Amino acid sequence: MVQRRSLEELAKDVLDTSLGLGALQYGAFTLSSGQRSSFYFDGRLLTLSPKGAMLVAEALLPLVRESGADAIGGPTLGADPMVTAVAMLSHQDGGRAIPAFIVRKESKEHGTGKLIEGPLPPKAKVAIVDDTCSTGGSLVHAIEAAEEAGCTVVLVATVLDRNQGGSEKLRRDGYAFRALLEANAEGTIRAAGS
Repeated sequence: MVQRRSLEELAKDVLDTSLGLGALQYGAFTLSSGQRSSFYFDGRLLTLSPKGAMLVAEALLPLVRESGADAIGGPTLGADPMVTAVAMLSHQDGGRAIPAFIVRKESKEHGTGKLIEGPLPPKAKVAIVDDTCSTGGSLVHAIEAAEEAGCTVVLVATVLDRNQGGSEKLRRDGYAFRALLEANAEGTIRAAGS
């Protein structure tokens, strides 16, 4: 059975686990955007580990349920293990089951040509998640795909908000945004709410 802990406690465990797994490292890094950073976060090291996947699911599932979302999805590849873990936990904990879906970078050129994979109910309220938010581009892509499919986005959430403008833009655009971890201007990562 799922142990009920506060979001702050879970976020602190996510941070400690990220450090322990080497998913969060401090140093001098060049990001895919070309920007320099004093830290690097590899969300897949966290969310593909059994403990990390469970912690992220435990933290996100209550947020997803509180938002009224009927399904959870996000951009491949960062969201893939996250949405799977939340969907599995939603089935296991005795509450309402929350199906998962994944948004491809572009539509398939074969078969059905889908952009969205998974059991996405028509006109669903959805939560969109990803492992990080920098500029928000991947999240915006997933949001647009879900909205084009007739869904309403009721929550956007990430493991880490790098605070590089993406979360601010999403909030300005009217989306409820939550993060488990947050970076400050100096590159220090802290559990949200601590």
